[in-house]
Amino acid sequence: MTADPVERASVDALRKEFAGRVVTPQESDYEDIRSVFNSMITARPQVIAQCGSTADIRDALDFARTNRLDVAVRSGGHSVAGSCLAEDGLVIDMRRLDSVTVDPEVGTARVGGGAVWADVDQATQPHGLATTGGRVSTTGVAGLTLGGGSGWVERKFGLACDNLISVDLVTADGRELTANEQENQELFWALHGGGGNFGIATAFTFRLHKLPDFSIALLVWPGDQGRAVAGGYRGLLTGAPDDVGGGLLYLTGRPEDFVPEHLHGTLCTGVLVTYTGPVAELRELIAPLLAMAPEGQLVTDIPYADLQCMLDDPPGYRNYWSAEHLTQLPDEALDRFCERAEDMIVPSPSQHLLLPLGGAVARGAAWPGFDRGNEWVVHPLGLWEDPADDDQARAWARNLRADMHRWATGDVYLNFIGDEGEDRVVAGYGEANYRRLAAVKADLDPDNVFNRWHNVRPAGKGDPLAGV
Repeated sequence: MTADPVERASVDALRKEFAGRVVTPQESDYEDIRSVFNSMITARPQVIAQCGSTADIRDALDFARTNRLDVAVRSGGHSVAGSCLAEDGLVIDMRRLDSVTVDPEVGTARVGGGAVWADVDQATQPHGLATTGGRVSTTGVAGLTLGGGSGWVERKFGLACDNLISVDLVTADGRELTANEQENQELFWALHGGGGNFGIATAFTFRLHKLPDFSIALLVWPGDQGRAVAGGYRGLLTGAPDDVGGGLLYLTGRPEDFVPEHLHGTLCTGVLVTYTGPVAELRELIAPLLAMAPEGQLVTDIPYADLQCMLDDPPGYRNYWSAEHLTQLPDEALDRFCERAEDMIVPSPSQHLLLPLGGAVARGAAWPGFDRGNEWVVHPLGLWEDPADDDQARAWARNLRADMHRWATGDVYLNFIGDEGEDRVVAGYGEANYRRLAAVKADLDPDNVFNRWHNVRPAGKGDPLAGV
């Protein structure tokens, strides 16, 4: 909806009771506070409520309701569709609520709803503990986890949501709920992939895992060797132990010490292999790839937290992402994947990704997210600077999806895509799960206040499956 301008007196009244900070477009730092990871998102909220307490969240929701403002919730700001901003609306900015408390004896971490994964990784690393987080350190814990939570160590430890013990939530009408295996069990199920549709998560409790050893291999070849490397990578992952993760990608060669200068700024083929064990064992596992003579290589023990921030994508670029899930990866699919990489914008931070699933992901519980039986994810991740390249970047991603259609399952991990329509949201959950999520939504948010993140409509109110 288009809201009327909020009166200054109303904003001043909100500020009076607020523990955090209330920001409007008149503030000198508004643009910095408003900006998100995807520079294509230009929505300008009327009010940004930087909440410092749960009471602030309730007050901000009351303010939005009184002033008839759309509500968005922000933690990491990585939503490619810009779901953390609302044009002319109100943003509940959670970034001040970023505490992390680790109990190393029990093996748990309690994490504030505004934390990013760097906060978690840096708190757990000194104890030799970890849990599955995002593939970069600046991703918000809330958005990633509530959407399912794919990450580098998912084959060993499962998705981020698989490691959830409890979630504290503020509902649209200001109620404070705790969801776990004993309380609000249906809500707890919905929070394992159902996104931010049901309320504002103020705290998470995660199960942690011992990780005494961790190592990686970063291998780089010229782009024209990609098809041979892809075949070798597929062979390595077929039947690999759960300790092995990572991905195959086409990317622009970066000016890193281990990347030869003649590959800088050119299309390269890269392989990242992660291993929840020591580097000596990793070298044995990747021997077939090392035999393919990568021109750049970094094979080393490394703290898991260091890997998490090593590959951070730079902010401020234009972004377009998509994905397809595959149950098989035959030669023809691999051929098309590799050929389509030639359409990627180079040089740019874009990545043409092939990610393995399986392992603990396949054995996970039947949460409302994607089908656990999928084996591979094709993920065009576009980042570029020039608006003149918008059409090329979108076409590359869409054409790669079309290339994979023959082998694609139709479902999708929704955190990997932007706004691709309501049918795609339903496909991401499956019809049965969508109906169940819609029932939870009708109970907790019948007015669909939380409608920004791959929206699940309350049952009986514009349900896309009403006629199915």
